[in-house]
Amino acid sequence: MRRRLIQSTLAVVLVVIAVFGVSLVIVETRTISNSAQERVDSEALRLASIVDSRILGAEDVSAGILRNQVGKDQYAIIRMPDRPPITVGVKPQGDVIQSSADGEEGERVTVQVPRSSVTREVGRTLLIIGAVALLAVIAAVLLAVRQANRLASPLTDLAETAERLGSGDPRPRHKRYGVPELDRVADVLDSSAERIARMLTAERRLAADASHQLRTPLTALSMRLEEITLTDDPDTVKDEANVALAQVERLTDVVERLLTNARDPRTGSAVTFDLDEVIQQQLAEWRPAYRSVGRAIVSSGKRHLRAVGTPGAVAQVLAALIENSLMHGGGTVALRTRVTGNQAVVEVTDEGPGVPADLGARIFERAISGRNSTGIGLAVARDLAEADGGRLELLQAQPPVFGLFLSRTPPLKKGEGSPSTVR
Repeated sequence: MRRRLIQSTLAVVLVVIAVFGVSLVIVETRTISNSAQERVDSEALRLASIVDSRILGAEDVSAGILRNQVGKDQYAIIRMPDRPPITVGVKPQGDVIQSSADGEEGERVTVQVPRSSVTREVGRTLLIIGAVALLAVIAAVLLAVRQANRLASPLTDLAETAERLGSGDPRPRHKRYGVPELDRVADVLDSSAERIARMLTAERRLAADASHQLRTPLTALSMRLEEITLTDDPDTVKDEANVALAQVERLTDVVERLLTNARDPRTGSAVTFDLDEVIQQQLAEWRPAYRSVGRAIVSSGKRHLRAVGTPGAVAQVLAALIENSLMHGGGTVALRTRVTGNQAVVEVTDEGPGVPADLGARIFERAISGRNSTGIGLAVARDLAEADGGRLELLQAQPPVFGLFLSRTPPLKKGEGSPSTVR
């Protein structure tokens, strides 16, 4: 492209120079020739007037006297009646320019100059025109190279940007070139890069969330299967199998929810559910894990609370908090339910050291962790809570108290809120 731009610009300049240069040469040649003829005519008239004045004054008219009146390259012939012709100067060889003038006393003066002088002047003019044309060509080439670089370099940059996008590097360059059409292409590529970056981020986030959310149900399921393999009691096997089937159903619910959020994060499936059932379910799933490390998990607070949300999502939020306490906390883990306004609150606390002071509210940010963990669990839990119209907060750092706030509905039974403790 660069070579074509240079060639096309140079071709245009050469055509212009050819058209106007030839015309200029013709005009200048005629002008120089006419000027030379006019000068010879003027010299002939001047010399005739001098001869007239000397004849009228009865003065001598000779070559010696008129020699100073004739130019170096001029040759003059004076013809007077009854007298031989008088010549002044050297007769030029070859083609000449001449002019004759008649005086009042009957004399005739002829002046000649060699045409070579005109040819030399025309040559000098042609040389000047050629030099100007050469400068114009050089300037045109430089301008064409600059313009070609101005157009070709942005295209090269845009091609590199497109290649980077195709190779998986979606970083926008935000580089503009001062050419509206090229800037438009750059805008489109940057917008595409930003969209691709968002898509890649969403896919990576989905993969990370799926890995984290599926890990807990799979761990619990594997624990139940281990219980089945270690017992020969049919009743125990049946009970554990029923629990394992329930966990498989919840695992299926987790997968469906992940796929639904990936397709359309605004899609919700909030229903009214019994909060006690979700809490008891989590206690049953996590009690073996806590028992294996010599710790306990308990629940207390108001009973028969009905909340609005997605039971599977609430279970995942509680599972994330319980697992967080198992990994980073200490002592007994307590789940306490209470009511504040029109919201049901589930508090999860333990007897561990709590959240470090330097983390604070950043504990819910992705990749933020006080220990060597992924830092995804609490961020995912907060997103799940907010997707159902609730919220997850750190109510107290030391000892740690996390609060899950959910919208609630009126109780279905009398005596709602009677405190109890389940161990």
